[in-house]
Amino acid sequence: MANPLIRLENVSFKYPESDGLENNFAVKDVSLEINEGEFVAILGHNGSGKSTTAKLINMIIAPESGKIFVDGKDITDEKLSDNDVFEVRKKVGMVFQNPDNQIVATIVEEDVAFGPENLGIPPKEIRARVDEALEIVNMQKYARHAPHRLSGGQKQRVAIAGTIAMRPKCIIFDESTAMLDPIGRKEVMNTILRLNKEEGITIVLITHYMNEAVLADRVVVMKNGEIYLNDVPNKVFSQPEKLWSAGLEVPQSVELLHKLNQELGWEIPLGVYDFDTCARLIKEKL
Repeated sequence: MANPLIRLENVSFKYPESDGLENNFAVKDVSLEINEGEFVAILGHNGSGKSTTAKLINMIIAPESGKIFVDGKDITDEKLSDNDVFEVRKKVGMVFQNPDNQIVATIVEEDVAFGPENLGIPPKEIRARVDEALEIVNMQKYARHAPHRLSGGQKQRVAIAGTIAMRPKCIIFDESTAMLDPIGRKEVMNTILRLNKEEGITIVLITHYMNEAVLADRVVVMKNGEIYLNDVPNKVFSQPEKLWSAGLEVPQSVELLHKLNQELGWEIPLGVYDFDTCARLIKEKL
């Protein structure tokens, strides 16, 4: 049985009051488990609480109530020392939406080395980690390049390499493909899949792209700060009305089959999100 690497128990968080509003909870009583080695996509409309949840998991912000466990340790325990919290937090890395906000050096390999250097890793080990991380993201030939000369997708892969070099058990991608063109998004998603399937790193992907979410082991949909749906992709995407009510789009194949079922009385299962299978099912009906 898989072990939960991350566990949230009845976690709530409220941003400072604004515009005179009270009870401005971004996350309300959220309980969630993420197993070691799992790839979980978290979806939600703007303001649904998905990015706030990501920041809570990494303790960038602290919950107002509830508990957060990482690798079995309660990182919200007030009795923990700062060093204890730091050691636990090292197990969860984070890649943000804009890679320029994470790149701090003028040479790619120096940027990837920045995190391990801050952890006090010996120079020889840092060299090995940098080389390994750049190889994993397929950026080793750019090691001596200046980051500002790279494409958006390449910059994001450098940011990912910097996170990998710190050897976390889990990496959270907070809308890390949102600013990229389709080619850049594909580059980053291929890297994410490789990290999960080949390196065994637990992945939490915050996204609003359906074609990214369908690649996950599990999809969590948030609505108004709460978990609205939590299941395998084909079961989540077979409920288009619920996704629409959460302000989300659905895969085009699901939307097409839903309309055909309604207008023609067909009963094709909706948990289909690849075009080839969708075309085959329609052909069979015709």
